[in-house]
Amino acid sequence: MHKPVSKSADAHAAKVIVCADAAAASRTVANMIVAAVNANPSMVLGLATGGTPTATYANIVDDYRAGKVQFKDVTSFNLDEYIGLSGTHPQSFRYFMQSELFDHIDIDPNNTFVPDGDARDPDAHAIQYEAQIAASGGIDLQLLGIGHNGHIAFNEPGASPSTRTRVVELTPSTIEKNARFFASADEVPKTAITMGIGTILEAKKILLLATGDGKAEAVRRSLQEAASEAIPASWLEQHPDVTFVLDEAAASELVR
Repeated sequence: MHKPVSKSADAHAAKVIVCADAAAASRTVANMIVAAVNANPSMVLGLATGGTPTATYANIVDDYRAGKVQFKDVTSFNLDEYIGLSGTHPQSFRYFMQSELFDHIDIDPNNTFVPDGDARDPDAHAIQYEAQIAASGGIDLQLLGIGHNGHIAFNEPGASPSTRTRVVELTPSTIEKNARFFASADEVPKTAITMGIGTILEAKKILLLATGDGKAEAVRRSLQEAASEAIPASWLEQHPDVTFVLDEAAASELVR
């Protein structure tokens, strides 16, 4: 179903799995998450939103319904949330997680954490969210996507590897890309709360899922250029256990 990619001598240490298509890549990531939960039923899972992980979550729900996995003792932390959207707003990440995953599995709702886009003091809430992650013992497995500009979570170009959970301004390119989920670009929130790159790098294991040729340049620059603030995902090279799961299209610019 998939094969590893051999990398050039100066490439980073990330493991890379290339699958035939997006469906196979999504299934591969689902299998890895289910296996991790079965190995550690009380694990802390870091979760992502957006178009890319939707099929992975559908596969996980299928596996749960088939009796292959339980989530009753799992704790989850999401990467980010728009500021100004309540958890009941159809474009909030809390709403996405409920509709795509949480409402369909046996995870305890009290153990699902998503930043509060309606927090009265977003800066204080970001500090509290970081503290909640630490109090949980840290994230065991973090799922990531990657933006067209190389962002991970809402860590846009310019973010350093020392950043923590905080309030950020979204770049015009990210607002434009996310406008497809809203009636217009004007409705896309301009700020968000996001885990920092430093927060993400403290996860014990990281899985990054990327599909489609629109992600190919960001994937190549993340894996085969020197780490820099220009491509936030390139900081993942500093992590000892990170795996990129790609379809052929997303892997199309990699040096084989």
